[in-house]
Amino acid sequence: MVQRRLPDIPALDVVVTVARLGSMGAAARDLGISQQAVSARVRGVERELGVEIFIRSAGGVDVTANGMAVLEWANALVERATQFMAGVDALVGARHATLVVAASKTVSEYLVPLWISTLAHRSDVKISVRPMNSTEVIETVHAGKADLGFIESPGAAGDLDSAVVARDELVVVAAPGHPWADGRSVHLDELAATPLIQREPGSGTRVTFEAALRDSGVTPTDPLIELRSVTAIRSSVLTSPGAAVLSRLSVDDDIAAGRLVRVDVAGLRMVRPLRAVWTPHISLRGPARDLLDIAMQVGATGPPVSA
Repeated sequence: MVQRRLPDIPALDVVVTVARLGSMGAAARDLGISQQAVSARVRGVERELGVEIFIRSAGGVDVTANGMAVLEWANALVERATQFMAGVDALVGARHATLVVAASKTVSEYLVPLWISTLAHRSDVKISVRPMNSTEVIETVHAGKADLGFIESPGAAGDLDSAVVARDELVVVAAPGHPWADGRSVHLDELAATPLIQREPGSGTRVTFEAALRDSGVTPTDPLIELRSVTAIRSSVLTSPGAAVLSRLSVDDDIAAGRLVRVDVAGLRMVRPLRAVWTPHISLRGPARDLLDIAMQVGATGPPVSA
């Protein structure tokens, strides 16, 4: 017995439309495609099924006896497909009634507020932002608990789809009274051997810093303190003798005002991509797509990293 392949639903829809309207030309006008395309799809369905559905004539088409049975089944399939897509659209609409965004701490504190403010002027969607480290963002998006994520770690994002939305630079900073704040250049070995105020393991900032040192041939010592917030680290550096590695996004104002000093480290430059991540094999649509577009537009026009 010959095993037949189920024709595509759009092709069956063309066949049903031809039968309903009585001619290839009328179906072409109704569907907004050429008559040649209609004829080709009808022939394709007949070839795949091994059944002649229509008898062509100058006045239009007539349905064959076998074609009547095929059209009854095809019409049922097309109707069920329409119901299926309506159901999926309803699910997607309900899912996006609240846009859930998981974002790494630096991105959530210094970039996401501007992005969602821009989105709020274009849409009345409710937005829930969940700050966490980059590893947790990947896990949250992968589990389907967020529509879109933003990470700052340089490594792979598992099997998630991703796009670079901006680039960020990490810098070593200290309070003005710190020994490194005297304008000299600190050697990599000295930096690696000094306990710093750092983010927790899994944070994009820490992953980027440790990877940069390892690439330079040195291994960082254990942190002086571990904190889970960019704001907490910044405050700790301002009020303690410790130094830290932080994003320029979070300390540029402090450096300009003299509250913090950027420490030059010979041979070390830490530039990282900031990426959006989302579930693979699903096209972003609606507010999630809008937010990604906004992030990419703002990132493309934002302040460049230093040379």
